[in-house]
Amino acid sequence: MKDKCMKLSDQIRRAVDDSGLSRYAICRIGPFDKGMMSRFMAGKRGLSLTTLDRLAEVLRLRIVADGPVNVPPRERPGRKPKCRKAGKQGRAGP
Repeated sequence: MKDKCMKLSDQIRRAVDDSGLSRYAICRIGPFDKGMMSRFMAGKRGLSLTTLDRLAEVLRLRIVADGPVNVPPRERPGRKPKCRKAGKQGRAGP
């Protein structure tokens, strides 16, 4: 799998493995909870942005984009589209 197609969390797991530091050492430097790190590395949970920021500092990582990110807008979940049916405008009361 190419790096640019990998999820960010998978890239961070790879960075932890390739860092040359043991997970124990990373947790001591962080400081991070060893159980939390173990669950993250096993793919059973994510990390908060605060924890990701600190982990990036410990591993000396930075995020680099390949180019501009053009994300199309999407409807918010649970919201109905804003459109009116014909004939319902200006309807008088009972």
